[in-house]
Amino acid sequence: MFCFVLVMVLMGCCCSAKIYKVGDSKGWTTAKHGSYYEWAKLKKFQVGDSLMFEYDGNINDVTQVSSRLEYQFCNSLSPKAVYNTGHDVVTLMEPGYHFFITSNRSQCVAGHKLVVFVVHDHPMIPPPPPPRKILPLGKDYKVGDSNEWRVPEESDFYSKWSEEKQFHVGDNLLFYYNDQVDDLLEINSDLEFKSCDTTSPVAVHNAGQDLIRLTKPGIRYFITSKIGHCEAGLKLRVVVQPLSKSVPKKMQLSPFDPELLSTSQDDPYYKKTETLSDIIRYLPYQILHLSIIAIVVIFMLVIHKFVLLDMSELDNKVLNTNIKQTGAKHGYPIVI
Repeated sequence: MFCFVLVMVLMGCCCSAKIYKVGDSKGWTTAKHGSYYEWAKLKKFQVGDSLMFEYDGNINDVTQVSSRLEYQFCNSLSPKAVYNTGHDVVTLMEPGYHFFITSNRSQCVAGHKLVVFVVHDHPMIPPPPPPRKILPLGKDYKVGDSNEWRVPEESDFYSKWSEEKQFHVGDNLLFYYNDQVDDLLEINSDLEFKSCDTTSPVAVHNAGQDLIRLTKPGIRYFITSKIGHCEAGLKLRVVVQPLSKSVPKKMQLSPFDPELLSTSQDDPYYKKTETLSDIIRYLPYQILHLSIIAIVVIFMLVIHKFVLLDMSELDNKVLNTNIKQTGAKHGYPIVI
């Protein structure tokens, strides 16, 4: 009985899967920008569904890449999978984004690429959020600006371009160039940079549109392997600084600082005490403040008392004088 139920469940899962012919009647052919996006956005792809690619295997292929960067820049150098039979069926086994391009770069740049979003076939599981932008806190720098990555008119052009900017961890360098004329090599040392030594590169890029992430502080060196181009000034040295953290400056407070004496939350100097350590730290200042207030109050009371006594004695003297004068005037005996 258990086996029967299991078989039925498996059959139900298999029957629920769908096969989508990419591009419908047009198939996987040269397309304009956005055409495959329009085709995919009208469909709901689920785990277990399949994509059918039909095309001329002598002209095109299907290259599956791993990241949005590779998809965006048509980079097929490190594919996740390559299909070239002309009739390929790719089963979507995992949820998330799946990226497909053609290794024919000119056609890929023209729009011959596809991204699909796959979800679990379960109403209680929400689809994963779309991928975040690449290092949203960083900046994107187009190397050379309008000049891009090409032999400059002045040999120190890229040196000046780099010195005018402050690069931090999380920023990106965008290299645009003609891949038929130049390429991009990253090297290790300042000595290799000065001598244009291309024998031991850290990385080689030749897509024509390369994005380099600045992931750690230090100095990065970039040159080209084309003979004479590096010597003519096609090289870049970038100093990467750590992420800037704005740490508030610690203030030295006096016992009479308005930040301590203010108790109104509407007061910009109000400081809320939130922890026991804050209470202990500010307690001597508060005691001193209250002590000063008490001393001032006592001093005022004492002065007030002496003033009242002096006024009372003065009033008595004035009264006695008036009585004597009145009695003497009328001839009455005066006894005080």
